[in-house]
Amino acid sequence: MKPFSLREHISTSFDFSESDFSKEILFKKKRKDGVCASFVAKESKIDISTSYYVGADWIPTQEGEHWLYVESKLNTKFDQESGEECKPVQEEKELFRVDVLKMLFQALEEPEVRDHTQELFEIKFESLWIPLQKHQDLISPLIMIQFLNQVKDIVKKGLKKSYYKTERNLYAKVKGKVLVSKTIKQNLVKNKNLNTFCQYEEFGVDGLDNRLLKKTLTFVRRYLTTIKGFESEAYIQETFNFIQPAFEEVSEEIQLHEIKHFKLNSFYKNYEKATELAKLILQRFSYNLNAVQDQNTILTPPYWIDMSKLFELYVLGKLKKEFGSKITYHERTYGNELDFLFFDDQDSLVIDAKYKPGYIGKSHHGLHTDIRQVSGYARLRKIRSRLKVIDKDLLLGCVIIYPDLNLHCDDLSELAKKDNEVIQYEKVWKVGVKLPLHKTKNE
Repeated sequence: MKPFSLREHISTSFDFSESDFSKEILFKKKRKDGVCASFVAKESKIDISTSYYVGADWIPTQEGEHWLYVESKLNTKFDQESGEECKPVQEEKELFRVDVLKMLFQALEEPEVRDHTQELFEIKFESLWIPLQKHQDLISPLIMIQFLNQVKDIVKKGLKKSYYKTERNLYAKVKGKVLVSKTIKQNLVKNKNLNTFCQYEEFGVDGLDNRLLKKTLTFVRRYLTTIKGFESEAYIQETFNFIQPAFEEVSEEIQLHEIKHFKLNSFYKNYEKATELAKLILQRFSYNLNAVQDQNTILTPPYWIDMSKLFELYVLGKLKKEFGSKITYHERTYGNELDFLFFDDQDSLVIDAKYKPGYIGKSHHGLHTDIRQVSGYARLRKIRSRLKVIDKDLLLGCVIIYPDLNLHCDDLSELAKKDNEVIQYEKVWKVGVKLPLHKTKNE
């Protein structure tokens, strides 16, 4: 198998003599599908164009033979006037890899973010899986986060109780079925004549499904500690602190054949996704806890992560941390869906997050179209009413937030600072936020 490795939002050519075709890989969305990558193969060459999605997938028509790996590397160099990315670039000095997982974990510190991750990534479980290096595998942590969220919802509603078989070495009494062989070997030959091993049914939370979840939680915790720095992330600590007390009376004892052939009662819908993810996580590590640390290469289902959506959630986390209830997310009106509204009487703002590093410096490349879009939102009567704007002549301010890879710190406490003003427009500002990055040179 041959991998093609490249970065997001770039077009490049490779030698390729397999076949001629023109195809796209789509990211399924509720309203309109996004294009993860497009391919044109002709005359021993293949042209590949990527957008703001990262992930791994099979080249169209080449499943099982050639696959694509797109990582989140962004250029730090842009023409200050045109906003165009400078070419060529020096890989070590001018390309930085965005720490996707760090972005996600920082965003998840804000509880509201956790309700909006459904369209963040797409996993193609039904496709042939791809061999990736452990550091390339972004989807395992995402699957585990999804699992933790599902288990957290189960705990909020209360663990399911059911009848399950148990074995006990009872003293001076008999219950259910007597296990003769165990009684002889572990009691009678040791002169424990009043003890009897019995098997009987109990009703409680220690059922097979809850034991499956608890065993998986152990794998998840072990795996996340292998990712540098993540074991101390606030979201991870908070989630485990919330979940674990509910599982104190649940055992991890579960046999491999029970996991593989586990079937859930369809009545318990809230368990359905959690147990499906649990079986997948255990399967990925061959049901062996030691394999969590030992594997350098791991088979991974094809997946894509929407970096624009992730940036939006990352900004939501920062805005909520700074302004709390003054920020609302995804206000919908007349078929439009705004990113953020900032409530502050006469200084209220309409805010849009754009995953476009080309806004750096003096450039307004692509900015005019985005300003027209957010300005249109600011003039919707329903939005003005939502922000309680009484003065019909009041012009609402507009803010565009973008990633600035050269920032050493970011401060969102004052969105409408004079330094951030777009001088060609009235009451329009652009604000950069820094992203957690890995320097390519140090990888």
